[in-house]
Amino acid sequence: QVQLVESGGGLVQAGGSLRLSCAPSGSIFSFNTMGWYRQAPEKQRELVAASTKSGITNYAESVKGRFTISRDYAKNTVYLQMNSLKPEDTAVYYCTADSFRRYWGQGTQVTVSA
Repeated sequence: QVQLVESGGGLVQAGGSLRLSCAPSGSIFSFNTMGWYRQAPEKQRELVAASTKSGITNYAESVKGRFTISRDYAKNTVYLQMNSLKPEDTAVYYCTADSFRRYWGQGTQVTVSA
């Protein structure tokens, strides 16, 4: 059973930055795609960013130019660097890893105050 351990969430003022980390129990080489989703209160869960093993990245329109997803193979960790945060970025952020199925992390809260 794959486990994804997320960290890095917290409270930040608008315009600030946070970096989320996701460390799987297995090697990140095992996963074709790793990504981040988020869910705000009373809203649908949405894709924020995804990264394939071949280096292709995909971002939600609302975060393009502000967020960056990256993989550090040496540290076996996937990061989501979030800059210029806005109150509407407030949500629980989930790490995902895709192999034969999708695995989900437990989520980490990001709160951006105005």
